[in-house]
Amino acid sequence: MPRILGVDIPNDRPTGVSLTYLYGVGPKTARELCHKAGVDPTKRARELAEDELGRLAALLERDYTVEGPLRRQLSQNITRLRDIGCYRGIRHRRGLPVRGQRTKTNARTRKGPKKTVAGKKGVKDLR
Repeated sequence: MPRILGVDIPNDRPTGVSLTYLYGVGPKTARELCHKAGVDPTKRARELAEDELGRLAALLERDYTVEGPLRRQLSQNITRLRDIGCYRGIRHRRGLPVRGQRTKTNARTRKGPKKTVAGKKGVKDLR
């Protein structure tokens, strides 16, 4: 398996697809990388030569923020929002949706599984 920036990319997939296994690289960026590095995006990752891998790695290091630095940058942005106490930071702190979605229903991904609260007793129970 070829390694780029400390990440193993799959052998059996085309280079354009294999590059998307890097955090921060999507299909469009992968195509751009292949074009800039002069690598055929349909060529399998195992067929890449060392100089091609080196060119891809150098391009990623120089022109793109990916993997560890990108993860660090995102966490710093969220920490900054929390620290300044803005609306988005408060929503992050409370674990609620940040971008204006409704929370009366839905929002289970952010809120987690339902926490059922015992309701009022029904009319039948009072007799």
